[in-house]
Amino acid sequence: SSDLAQSVVSVQRYFSGATALPDPPCVTVLLISGMWAHSMTVQDYQDLIDRGWRRSGKCVYKPIMNQTCCPQYTIRCQALRFQASKSHKKVLKKMLKFISKGDVSKVASEDEPMDSHIEDAVACDFAYKSESRISQSELTPLSEDHTERVESEEKDAGETKEEVNVQKVESGSLQICTDKDTPVPGEPSRSTKILHAPPKPGKGADLSKPPCRKAKDIRKERKLQKLLQNQMCTLGGSQLQTEDQVFLLQNSKSKTNQPKTIEDFVFVSLPDDAQHKLEVRVVRSSPPSSQFKATFQESYQVYKRYQMVIHKDPPDKPTINQFTRFLCDSPLEAENAPNGPECGYGSFHQQYWLDGKIIAVGVIDILPYCVSSVYLYYDPDYSFLSLGVYSALREIAFTRQLHEKAPDLCFYYMGFYIHSCPKMRYKGQYRPSDLLCPETYVWTPIEQCLPLLEHSKYCRFNQDMKAVDEGRIKELGRVRVLHKRTIMPYSVYKKGRKGPSDEASVQQYASLVGQTCSERMLLFRS
Repeated sequence: SSDLAQSVVSVQRYFSGATALPDPPCVTVLLISGMWAHSMTVQDYQDLIDRGWRRSGKCVYKPIMNQTCCPQYTIRCQALRFQASKSHKKVLKKMLKFISKGDVSKVASEDEPMDSHIEDAVACDFAYKSESRISQSELTPLSEDHTERVESEEKDAGETKEEVNVQKVESGSLQICTDKDTPVPGEPSRSTKILHAPPKPGKGADLSKPPCRKAKDIRKERKLQKLLQNQMCTLGGSQLQTEDQVFLLQNSKSKTNQPKTIEDFVFVSLPDDAQHKLEVRVVRSSPPSSQFKATFQESYQVYKRYQMVIHKDPPDKPTINQFTRFLCDSPLEAENAPNGPECGYGSFHQQYWLDGKIIAVGVIDILPYCVSSVYLYYDPDYSFLSLGVYSALREIAFTRQLHEKAPDLCFYYMGFYIHSCPKMRYKGQYRPSDLLCPETYVWTPIEQCLPLLEHSKYCRFNQDMKAVDEGRIKELGRVRVLHKRTIMPYSVYKKGRKGPSDEASVQQYASLVGQTCSERMLLFRS
């Protein structure tokens, strides 16, 4: 009930299924447990995704990790410590050049990898089939007095070559796609003699000569030397101490070599003669804001083209109902807190506007501790901009922005990492990142997980074999149930229940959501 600020969920059935992902190395059999979330607080969903859950529309599901053919591990990026790689910066520079000069790379644009949230699309099909037809009156509890009476009974029992500017805009978006620009390590040299031999014309740098240096670095060094000479003259010919000179040189060098951040590429001014204008608008999708409603049709048309061109859907498949069910509907209740982000918590669409039209939309959830990506769709005509990678980087920058107002919000959740599917490993390129242990639900640096995943698809990352799930269910009777518009503990509901026992189903539900959520969320029982 939204009045009581509690989540209401119902378990219609636990479902599993098999589907073929686009161009996979195998047919992926997805075995998942799921429930329908009628309404949910952002804190409850935060706690659920920290136990391996994920949502697709209003369906909240969890892979059965030790049974599914391709285990899906929850992955998060430590946004505050994230450092863009060389290939990431390449994508950011490409966007800068396009916006400022209209420059389009002539290099053939590689197809972006399979969608990072294709598992959501699959789960969405099951969600639609298992959606319960429960009336709103049944989901509305009676007064709190009645609830308290029932509960009382239980108490007793790198840089570009020239400076390029771009408009300062809000950051955002979501999905992460493989960066295929990452250079592949070359083979080791067969002969050390070849390394010192002068190269043939056009075959590379001459290693017998000093390495090339940036003109800007040379100018800075000359300027520093000139400053030192002027200081020497000012002091009447007395020389600066050698230590001081060394310190100034080292300090200047450290500043020169400071790596660029995402913000250095994104939040800079746009030149007056810029060819394009890029803007990112954050609009609340649930409940839909006026801006969301005004742009719904345009956003849907981008989604339809994306599904047809990128995922080869027939024209009649990406319907408005499917789009709404999958990417617009959300069980998350909108919340605003004094110490939270200005936009509030809940579900949003981040719309990328280029020259007055939508070219991409990122679907995200803003939660107490993280920004959780849900999906990305874009106009296929702009694939050359590597929008999957670009939006992921913007999403990390957006997380950092929110952190300034909401100190607890410092992670970027990228959905699931699937190591057993090579095309789905790209999320591990966003470092530092952690994977969630499927047994103890503790976060483990991905560097420690990868060697284990090379030997086995399913792994327990927590190497302390005595460690257990601290949030495991301990008292089944304390699970909160919504029955006949009344909130009660499961122990009270069980006593008055008629018909076959449903304890096994409730036990499974409670073990998956954990003790804390089972006592806060309301499990609907008809």
